[in-house]
Amino acid sequence: MTRKIGVVGSNMVDLITYVDRMPGPGETLEAPSFEIGCGGKGANQAVAAARLGAQVMMVTRVGDDVFADNTLANLVRFGVDTRHVRKVPGRSSGVAPIFVEPSGENSILIVKGANADLLPAAVDEAAADLQSCNLILMQMEVPTETVYHTIEWAARHGIETLLNPAPAAADLALERIRHVTFLVPNESELATLSGLPTDTDAQIVAAARFLIAQGIRVVIVTLGRRGARLVTADTVVEIQAVSVAPRDTTGAGDAFIGSFAHFYVKTQDVLASLQQAAVYAAHSITRLGTQKAYASAQEFADFRQTHAPDLPVI
Repeated sequence: MTRKIGVVGSNMVDLITYVDRMPGPGETLEAPSFEIGCGGKGANQAVAAARLGAQVMMVTRVGDDVFADNTLANLVRFGVDTRHVRKVPGRSSGVAPIFVEPSGENSILIVKGANADLLPAAVDEAAADLQSCNLILMQMEVPTETVYHTIEWAARHGIETLLNPAPAAADLALERIRHVTFLVPNESELATLSGLPTDTDAQIVAAARFLIAQGIRVVIVTLGRRGARLVTADTVVEIQAVSVAPRDTTGAGDAFIGSFAHFYVKTQDVLASLQQAAVYAAHSITRLGTQKAYASAQEFADFRQTHAPDLPVI
């Protein structure tokens, strides 16, 4: 049986500048290189899953500017169903200026643009197609009310959901997201949502369990080079990272989530899917860019064989 992923979320145009170092206030520096790519947390996660062979549909909004057609064409090229991607008259597309340092670390600004027009009505409009999905992914680069509406709609229809609460907002109402199946924050987002410190592993687990006490089934905390932690009411599992030499960490978290979604809808095995996702995310940071850095199924298989040969194929 074909299993399907829905993404209700953002798209962005990545404006990527590779820098030797970040300028200080009032300082002008020459940067070595620049490129334009397609990004946005929602589109990134959709593309990562689709690159691995998942059937993915996306509900999003683009502007009516020069970036819109390129964004649509890019999603189609990667095999994402774009029937529910709409242009918003008079709006710019979302953009994300990204600055990448030699270490691979990045700093990002986002301008939501047309993503701010992804309203709850868009979910209702796409409802017939979303009902065929087994998992729906969301992020916080679109209106919060749309995220709440999607979670509550999915819960009524028995569809599992994943929320990546990025960028995190302290006023996110936990009672409105309590029906989400998977919450996937990084440690700073976890601190913002829980109001608790996350400086140590014990504090991370305590903060995650605070959120679980609100009704969330599973919290997956991404920790960069330290891997991830899978936390439930009675279980804590460390997901180990794969050691690689990073070239560009932009979009690694989205690679992790999109690939997890692919493996989870395929197997329904959370732990095994997270282990695969950690390897997929590691591969993504060995390449420059975001979506163009994501591995196809064959590229991932080759990388896994070299860097995680003991990991079962699923």
